[in-house]
Amino acid sequence: YYYAEKVRKAKYDLDEDEVSQYFPLENVRKGIFEMANRLYGITFVEIPDAPKYDPEVTVYDVLDSEGKHVAVFMTDYFTRPSKRQGAWMSEFKGSYIDDKGIAHRPIIYNVCNFSHPTADAPALLSIDNVATMFHEFGHGLHGMLSRAKYKSQAGTNTDRDFVELPSQIHEHWAMEPELLKSFARHYKTGETIPDDLIAKLQAASTHNQGFTTTELAGAALLDLKWGQLTNTDSIDVESFEREVASQLNMPAEVQYRYRSPYFKHVFGSDEYSCGYYTYLWAEVLDTDGFELFKEKGIFDPETARSFRENVLEMGGSEDPMELFIKFRGRKPTPDALLRNRGLIESKELNVNTLEHK
Repeated sequence: YYYAEKVRKAKYDLDEDEVSQYFPLENVRKGIFEMANRLYGITFVEIPDAPKYDPEVTVYDVLDSEGKHVAVFMTDYFTRPSKRQGAWMSEFKGSYIDDKGIAHRPIIYNVCNFSHPTADAPALLSIDNVATMFHEFGHGLHGMLSRAKYKSQAGTNTDRDFVELPSQIHEHWAMEPELLKSFARHYKTGETIPDDLIAKLQAASTHNQGFTTTELAGAALLDLKWGQLTNTDSIDVESFEREVASQLNMPAEVQYRYRSPYFKHVFGSDEYSCGYYTYLWAEVLDTDGFELFKEKGIFDPETARSFRENVLEMGGSEDPMELFIKFRGRKPTPDALLRNRGLIESKELNVNTLEHK
């Protein structure tokens, strides 16, 4: 990773510190809200006097295009000693429709661990931080816009290998020039992010993706191999990892993303066990789906309406593949993922579907 970063800087002349100056947290927040407004017609109105569990939390009333209440959305972006690491979305109240046909709307929140503003600068986000903010907001939209009848099927209560589609697809808008130029402004000068810097960001986005993809696939398949074991009484972890790597013909230069004793997705909980593949599978879905937006226009109303009605509103109330087909018009292929990662340049693959559910 150390040398890969050196190569990235030399090859693309991209300075992370320079980039972060165009991403004050408040500007990025405006960016995610503008994305939601242009796609789904919703607005976010701050509720200054709303109850909250920490003074740094901000609470919003989410309204539709007619001014009707959709959800309550809360953001908790800064690190503090009492907060665990990472970033996540959850809910204080799920949505559902009761026996009288009355819709009960949700209370959704996003949590991150960004650094606080300093004495002479606002909180400035890295490229990864920006992606994280859009990612968790995508999960938030899944919860906020849900129209499923039952709590157990609303919002993110979907199959594990489908739940990352709404989060990951919304990451794509973060680096789209049409939206980027509306919110990425230098924290000192107010200058809009220049075209040459946007070009560098897009060019560098595929850097080292061959390594990264192999690393992800190796970790996902190792996870599944652990799940296939029936007797672990005398297992030797290192030997097992080497055996799996040999079976996979995994290049010696690429190690597993996580060593097994540290691999939360394997041993952390039943919810994540045998589930690491879902991120890569969801990327098949999100890149394929976003290509439809690229074809029609990234804020095309009809495409946005279809994604909202067939994916975001439905939660887990129908089979995920059927929901994707209703939105996309067909089953997904891996072509878009490979194009997005810079591994192919044209539609040279002809694969009808990938189904490993």
